[in-house]
Amino acid sequence: MTARTLLAASLTALLPAVATAEPIEVALDWTLNTNHVGLVAARDLGFYEEAGLEVELLPYSDTSSTALLASGVADFAYMTSLGFMSARAGGVDIVALWATMQHEAGRLVYNSENTAITRPADLSGKTYAGFGSAWEDALIRTMIENDGGEPVYDTVTLNTGAYEALAAGRVDFTLEVATWEGVNSELLGRQQSSFRYADYGIPDQQTGYIGTTGETLRKKPAMVQAFMQATQRGYEWAADNPEEAADLLIAAGDFPTPELVRGSMRVIVEGNYLRDGAVPVGAIDAARFEAMARFLYGSGVLKDPVGGTLDWPGSVADWHDQGWIGE
Repeated sequence: MTARTLLAASLTALLPAVATAEPIEVALDWTLNTNHVGLVAARDLGFYEEAGLEVELLPYSDTSSTALLASGVADFAYMTSLGFMSARAGGVDIVALWATMQHEAGRLVYNSENTAITRPADLSGKTYAGFGSAWEDALIRTMIENDGGEPVYDTVTLNTGAYEALAAGRVDFTLEVATWEGVNSELLGRQQSSFRYADYGIPDQQTGYIGTTGETLRKKPAMVQAFMQATQRGYEWAADNPEEAADLLIAAGDFPTPELVRGSMRVIVEGNYLRDGAVPVGAIDAARFEAMARFLYGSGVLKDPVGGTLDWPGSVADWHDQGWIGE
């Protein structure tokens, strides 16, 4: 061995070992959109890399994000509140660590020129364009009843075709997310009016849970903490920099209408969806979490694996865990 080779070997031995980033897979609840902006920001701005993580956002598929999480395909999942609570109530060992939207972004919409509708009670006897879930019926029935109406209406399941059907006047009302479909309707020049769920007896829930399995939380607390703190950094950055966050998301995805992304980020920030006052980005409000769980149990939306109605379990405190905050 030459002197040069010996010197090189000695120098190599003195260098610190290069740490290998821990691979993590995150299942998304839908195609990439502004709900996921903090995940994209944390990935593309290097926050995950700084935390020693290599994060892959799995593309949306026909298999729900909760199912991918429960089966071990993904380490974390971005889930709708209904998807999470349905799975957890059915016995799946998953835990919510995060809530993206601090307020319910959903609303009931109808065409503004439809003079037959001025309040939820007027929806009785009308035609609803829906998406096929029991949650929708519980929601609409509650709103109509609490406004003094008879909760009887016709339903046609159209999924995303509901918005075109409403605009064409083929149906009377549907549900939309103000931060996405609502922005899109404005861009298309549609004149629509809406009712807020919370004004008619529906709990103002938080939405967009990020969670993991109970096993992962028990066996890999340091990894969970690193991932969640980097994720929080991503969403905080997006809340502080909505225009730049929109551009980052547009670059990461396939958006035929970039202005929809920009408009969505404006609505999210102006509506205090990501950050509400001094509440930390991503914080879960235990009282509101329980209020929505009680509503879903009480209205018969949550079922056991064979379709039976579930009784209130007494507490849902162990359904969520935010021990990773502030460490």
